[in-house]
Amino acid sequence: MRRALFSVSDKQGVAKFAAALESLGWEIIATGGTMKLLQEAGLKVINISEITGFPEICDGRVKTLHPKVHGALLGRRDLESHRRELKENGIEYIDMVCVNLYPFKETISKPDVTMADAIENIDIGGPSMLRSAAKNWRDVTVVCNPDDYQTVIDEIKNTGNTTPETRLKLSAKAYTHTAEYDMMIATYMRKQAGLNEKLFLEYDLKQSLRYGENPHQEAKFYASMEKVPFSLATAEQLNGKELSYNNIQDANAALNIVREFDEPFCVGLKHMNPCGAAVGKDVAEAWQKTFEADKVSIFGGIVATNREINKDAALLMKPVFLEIIMAPSFTPEALEVLCTKKNLRLLKVDMTGDNVPHKQFVSMNGGLLVQDQDLTTKTVVPEMCVTETKPDESVMADLNFAWRIVKHVKSNAIVVVKNGMTLGVGAGQMNRIGSAEIALKEAEAAYKEKGEDVRKAGLVMASDGFFPFDDCVTTAAGYGVKAIVQPGGSIRDNDSIVKANECGIAMLFTGTRHFKH
Repeated sequence: MRRALFSVSDKQGVAKFAAALESLGWEIIATGGTMKLLQEAGLKVINISEITGFPEICDGRVKTLHPKVHGALLGRRDLESHRRELKENGIEYIDMVCVNLYPFKETISKPDVTMADAIENIDIGGPSMLRSAAKNWRDVTVVCNPDDYQTVIDEIKNTGNTTPETRLKLSAKAYTHTAEYDMMIATYMRKQAGLNEKLFLEYDLKQSLRYGENPHQEAKFYASMEKVPFSLATAEQLNGKELSYNNIQDANAALNIVREFDEPFCVGLKHMNPCGAAVGKDVAEAWQKTFEADKVSIFGGIVATNREINKDAALLMKPVFLEIIMAPSFTPEALEVLCTKKNLRLLKVDMTGDNVPHKQFVSMNGGLLVQDQDLTTKTVVPEMCVTETKPDESVMADLNFAWRIVKHVKSNAIVVVKNGMTLGVGAGQMNRIGSAEIALKEAEAAYKEKGEDVRKAGLVMASDGFFPFDDCVTTAAGYGVKAIVQPGGSIRDNDSIVKANECGIAMLFTGTRHFKH
């Protein structure tokens, strides 16, 4: 008679699984709480202590660490010496282990968890049984995930036992389970001990991608076990083709911009930089202003908004060729409009989370850079003004809007705005004056198209880093810029302040830079 040993924390489906095995002629062995559950389900269960001849001791800390358990799992059926030794010591084979581990992760996730609680939820016997069974996979079936119960039962019904291919896969899963478990414990204990020279990461494959940045590059998308807001890993795709590597990169950048705003907001993005962004009284107006900000670059772009997309907004978006539209939700009427474009990707994204910074990881040749996300954005206030010319109330909103946008533009970054709408974006130039000229010329072109003079508009400009010289202020003055917000901190700050005073420009220093490389 084949024997299966049960000892599970996650009891989902275990009684049904054990009952199916029993009906197929298997003998069931179990520990403590699992045994009680199976007995209550009407199963005939052998207590592990009957197998070992030794009681559970130390409050259950020691119950399966015994030769009659591990010899029964590790003994090779194909070696005469193993068979002889097991017989001489009165050990009978155990052919299956169904084990999952103490809820360590769930325990340490509790806000009031103590170290004593965490330690009591470190499983010892469970990982040992999983590893023993997994090592001897040619003879022993090891099951640690309820999702595999039905596969195991089906194979036993059809062939009398699990197949070698399935046992090998289950062995790999068991080692993965214990590795993840030990990683969580090591991370927690090292944190308690103040050790930080190791970094453990755990990600699951979400999808294989057609290719990476370019067709000759292989790529995959892995998702963190930790659920976070504004994440593509947990987004629900409602329409369109599969996401590509570049789609995911761009969409992630767009979501990081969206999380800056509470008021109705929309951003269009190309190649990791915003090509248009705006606030509005509702999502339709925010989109219309975003589109008007740069009608050319938005072609084939990605759009994200922090409001539900309704039919009015959908009708405005539909004529424009877009790759992706992201929102917290879509009305049925909006979906009816947008889903007529079969390739347009529509993503419903959770935007309700907190503003706690999570870690960012950047792969390097032979290494990894790790930093907190840049989630803190100072509110621009009149007290930050360093010039004789002071900002009037009408430009403060634009200063705050520009400051929240510029932090998400590749450095060196300059953004020019008016009335809660980007008019020019200068990104990724080797010197700051180059970015300023790009952004200001874009704004000038926008006003020329309307037959208006940009110098009369009263533009607002933002810079992600300080001005090393006064040339950016001089250039801004030539386009009629009314106010500038920048971090400050250059040894030549006074040159820029003097120039701003000469030109009648209000300039504010936030004291915080937002480089984005």
